[in-house]
Order: sequence, then C-alpha cells, then structure tokens
Amino acid sequence: MTAQPIENLSGLDLRAEIERLRKERKAVILAHYYQKPELQDLADFVGDSLELSRKAAETDAEVIAFCGVKFMADTAKILSPDKIVVLPDMEAGCSLEDSCPPEKFKAFREAHPDHIALTYINCSTEVKALSDVIVTSSSAETILQQIPDSQPIIFGPDRHLGGYLNRKFGRDMLLWPGVCIVHEAFSETELLKLKAQHPGAPIAAHPECPPHIVDHADYVGSTSGILQYAKTMEGDTLIVATEPHIIHQMETALPSKTFIGAPGADGNCNCNICPYMALNTMEKLYLALRDLEPRIEIEEPLRLAAKKSLDKMLEMASGTIGKGDLGAR
Repeated sequence: MTAQPIENLSGLDLRAEIERLRKERKAVILAHYYQKPELQDLADFVGDSLELSRKAAETDAEVIAFCGVKFMADTAKILSPDKIVVLPDMEAGCSLEDSCPPEKFKAFREAHPDHIALTYINCSTEVKALSDVIVTSSSAETILQQIPDSQPIIFGPDRHLGGYLNRKFGRDMLLWPGVCIVHEAFSETELLKLKAQHPGAPIAAHPECPPHIVDHADYVGSTSGILQYAKTMEGDTLIVATEPHIIHQMETALPSKTFIGAPGADGNCNCNICPYMALNTMEKLYLALRDLEPRIEIEEPLRLAAKKSLDKMLEMASGTIGKGDLGAR
C-alpha cells in the first residue's frame, strides 16, 4: 500500500466541508475512542470498534467513514456490504493484526485440529474467516464461560487478553504471541509512582495490558467498560491504563472528575498514543468523503466466511447458544 497524498487544504474550513459532504454523501462518521478529540467531536457515533460497526449497519447511510484502523473498517464492511466504507488512511493498521498473518494462523490451526479458535476482533478479515468465534474485550468473558472446560481453545492474537482470561477462569487456552504496542508500553514502576502521588485514586486497565499492569488495577475491562466505570466509581480521580484519547470522552461526560493517563517508561503518556490511530486527520477525513477513497473492498466469499465467526459471537454474547453447540471443526 502507498500512503495517501495530502493536498494543500489550508484555505478550507474543514469542519464545514465535512458537514457538507456528510449530507451530500448520506454518510455516517464513526470515531473510535482512541481518535483525536476533533474527530470524536464531529462523529455521529463514538465508541468501541464492533459497537460502531453495528450502529452504522442500523442506519440508512449510504457511506460509512470510519475513523479508526483498518480491521475496524473491514468489520464495518463485513456487516454492511451494501454500504461504501472509507478509511481516512489505509495505512492505519494494528500491531495485533500484524502479529497474526493468515497463512501462519492457518498452519497453527492445522497443527491443533482438536482446538477451536476463539479470536479477538483485532485481526484481519482473513483470520476472522479462519476462526470459529470472534470476541471483543467486552464479550470475551461471557463467551468463554459458555465453552466447556474440556474443549481445547486457541486464543489469538492478543496473549495478554488471553492470559488474563486464563487466569480469571482457570482455563488453559493456547495463546498466540501477539501484543498491542500501546498497552505493552505502560510502566509498572511509573504507575506505582503515580499511584503513590494519588493514593485514593483507583486504576482502570484494559485487559490488553500485561499482567504487571492488570494486577494493580481496581477495574479491568473494555474501553467502553472503563468509561462506564469512570461514571459510576466513587471518588473524583481515576488513573487510566489504556490509550489516552479515551480521556476526552471522560472529561466531556464528567467535567468535575480528574483523569490521569497511566505513564509509559519515560514517565508520561506520549508513548501510549496509538501511532496507527493518529494517522487519521481532519484533512484525510475530508478527502475520504470527497473522493470516496480509500475504500474498503472485500470479496464476497471471504466476507461471508468472516461473518460466520462474527455472527457466532453475537449469538453467544446474547446467550442464545448452548454449551453443547460449539466444538472443534
């Protein structure tokens, strides 16, 4: 892939132009919690990746502009095949997706034929098509508890999320060795220093964090779960161990509370900003809506194969499948 060239747009009122194009294109704009505040503020919906794709599918929009990363836009296309889906920068990838090439995952599955593949949504469409059930950080616990203890499981691509689930539920899932570069960057030493400075403040952590961070957390959950915890917690200060742009939503919803991003090894949060999410900008969003490019395209057989594992997740997350209904291929 080649990087998308950016024109000189200095004379444009980008927000006004985006609003105009949103109406002209009958578009819905989605922004993940990890996007820059200016993108969150103009989006129709802000949230976690699957939640956004499902909301977009329910609209009558003809175009989905997904301010996130590629696997998220791919998921939107899987669920809304008749809509045009654009991603402001096609180079906005994911370290977890990169860690799990489809051909290697396929070989791994074939080496463990008695295992089912419980796969985190942060993966490519091809890996989704090779999986039995997709999970999100908010649905993983509910789904895992429906799978018999006797059923061997491959969990990928995030070994920290898989390890957290193994420890919490006494499972022995075989873990793919991928990690999120953002959540891997938090420093236990710096976190403990920060906790000493704010002794009454709880810590909320995403389960993509390594054990030495999760073990200090008062709450462990998805990005939307962390936001909900911030709304219901006692006290007025929260230390947040996930990508720091979620704090924009917290401060908007809860202006009377204080939110502090967990530090990286250098004592601040700069290394914990997702470099892939940061590739999306107002300028690129404008161009994507204007040109309807870069556009997500997925061949129909691949889309349908990937959709099966997403559909299984939705069934199990809603509790409509029994323990005996899922076994190895």
